[in-house]
Order: sequence, then C-alpha cells, then structure tokens
Amino acid sequence: MRVNVLFSPVIADELFFTRKTVIVIDVLRASTTIITALQNGAREIVPVATVEFGVKISGGMFGGQTLLGGERNTKKVEGFALGNSPLEYTPEIVSGKTIILYTTNGSKAIVKAKFSENLYVCSFLNLGAIAEQVIKTGKDFEILCAGKSNTFSLEDSVCAGRLIQEVINHKEGLEITDTSRVSVSLNNSFGENPFEMLKETEHGKLLLQNGFEDDLKYAAGVDTSNVIPYLATNVLKSLPGDNGAMNKN
Repeated sequence: MRVNVLFSPVIADELFFTRKTVIVIDVLRASTTIITALQNGAREIVPVATVEFGVKISGGMFGGQTLLGGERNTKKVEGFALGNSPLEYTPEIVSGKTIILYTTNGSKAIVKAKFSENLYVCSFLNLGAIAEQVIKTGKDFEILCAGKSNTFSLEDSVCAGRLIQEVINHKEGLEITDTSRVSVSLNNSFGENPFEMLKETEHGKLLLQNGFEDDLKYAAGVDTSNVIPYLATNVLKSLPGDNGAMNKN
C-alpha cells in the first residue's frame, strides 16, 4: 500500500482522482459536520461546489425532507437552514433529512474528487474507523486536505499525519511519499493536543473570533465516532457496517 497527501485541492484536477481511493479531510469544519450529521441520523448529504447549485437542486428533492446547510467564510449562508457548525446538526433537526451542503473549502474538495473509485470523509472524530477501512480495502490511497482557500492548512495536514501513523501502527510495509512524511512530522510536532493546536491555526483563530470555540473543542475529539461517510453517485451516506459512537474504554 502507498499513501500520498495533497495539501490543497488546487494541486490536482478532477481526472487525477479517477479510480483512486481518496480520503478528504476538512477538520474545520466540513468533515466534522458531515460525520456528525450522519451519526445523528441524516439520511444523506449532497456536497455542492456553489451556493447557486445547492439552491437549485434543493427545490426538487424529497419535498420538506431537505435542508440547506453551509457557510461562507464561517458565516451561515443567508436563507440556509443551517450553518457549518457540527453542533447545529442535532438528531432533532437532521434525522431522516437530506442535507445539501456548501462550504468554503470542504464541500468543494469532495466535489473535485467525485470521480474517485472510493471516497471517504475523515476528521479527528473518525480517524480509527477510517484507518481500519483503508487497511481492509488494501489499496493505495490519496489524502486530500481541503485546506483554506486553496492554500495549506495546518489542522488538515496534522490530521492526515495522524491518520497515516494510525495505519502504520497496524499495517506493515506502508509506502509513504514525501508529503506523507511531512504530514507525519507535523502530527508529531503539533498533534499531541488537538484542541490547543486548533486554537493556534489561522482558521481556528478566525472561528474563535466569531464565537465558535465549542466547535473547536468538539472537532478536537479523537475517535469519538465510527461513522464513515462514503460518496456514491455524488451523495454521501454512512458506509454500511459502522455503528456510530465508539467506546474506547
């Protein structure tokens, strides 16, 4: 098995991902929100690359069972039911619903990698479950960091490094590229306390300024979920066989 890390979606075009296994990471906050929504009973999530497309398709899907969610630059999109805080996606609100999701970085990264053979969504919340899945799949995989406005983000790269280390711990002979090695080094340097790391990142500081400290605390939780979001026919659903919250005791 071989793993490679892309630090930003701008590095590759859509066709690069064809027939590949891809793991998309957007710790703050799309990946964390997607995992939470599915864990709390959302039927499915439709990631979109533009607000306009999200609004267009929302009118013809499942009547009143559709919610528009997302943000621009941390703020809820005007007219949307939900923003991009995972804490908004409670069972009472999302259970049984289809969620059309637009975010500044994460949903765009997922859409860009839509031609993947296997596409999973990862954050700190489901690291262990994702590691188990890629080991079971046994294929080379690409980790696509959503980044921040087409540039590098520390939190996604640290999460990628922690995921790679988790796979290394359970799989002999994993081949790692230069970018994978850098991600592992970043995790070794900054990943011991995810919450403290998130507070010091550029995007983390922006979220703190806008009152989202609780989102950072939540996003820093490691292995709190077994949910594996899986993209099929442009829709994210929970991979069959996961069982929601993990028990690490």
